Amino acid sequence: MNNNNADTMIQETDRRTLRGELALIAAVLINSFGVVLMLYSGAGISAISSVPFAFSEVFTKISLGTWTYLFQGLLVLTLMILRKKFVPQYLFSFVVGFAFGEFLDIHELWIGILPQTIPCRIVYFVLSYILICIGIALSNRCGLPIIPTDLFPRELSDIIRVGYPKIKIAFDVICLTVTACMTGFLLGHLDGLGIGTILAAFTMGKCIGLIGSWMDKRYTFVTVLTKE
Repeated sequence: MNNNNADTMIQETDRRTLRGELALIAAVLINSFGVVLMLYSGAGISAISSVPFAFSEVFTKISLGTWTYLFQGLLVLTLMILRKKFVPQYLFSFVVGFAFGEFLDIHELWIGILPQTIPCRIVYFVLSYILICIGIALSNRCGLPIIPTDLFPRELSDIIRVGYPKIKIAFDVICLTVTACMTGFLLGHLDGLGIGTILAAFTMGKCIGLIGSWMDKRYTFVTVLTKE
């Protein structure tokens, strides 16, 4: 028992302290770029952005960024209904989601300068997959309200007491199903979905969990909200 306590104290001492505010900013920048890069790779859009992407393809007068924070607003409202109470922190999450949506539009303006050869597209998908996993793992640990599409599976996991990886995978699969139905029925073909999208939906939850566990062993996140 004493050895276990000593090991725990050593592990806590060895952890580096990082600011949660900086982690949140990094997560927004990383995730927004990762989402656009995955779509640009041609392997399909990430599951977390597939629903607003489908709406942007069907109702083209509204941008992907705008549909993204409309979708995120719906997720925030759903969480409040499930909590059966008003949660002020969720409103800040919507503000973060708005910034995320704006960065999506910004990245879409310049992403076209990147080459689109087959080897490059493979690299884009792998890089985007890793970036999104890192970004979500950072979001889950920053200690602040986060992007609603990241917040929803984390909070739902807490509400219904089911492991995060299972909730994340189920959420992604539902998003893909909605996207497939919308684009299939309204556009006459599947749009935004590819082998990369399917692969990410069924594996990303586990990958985020692994990266998160790695972070937990090495870093402690503190914010202005952290109690001394």
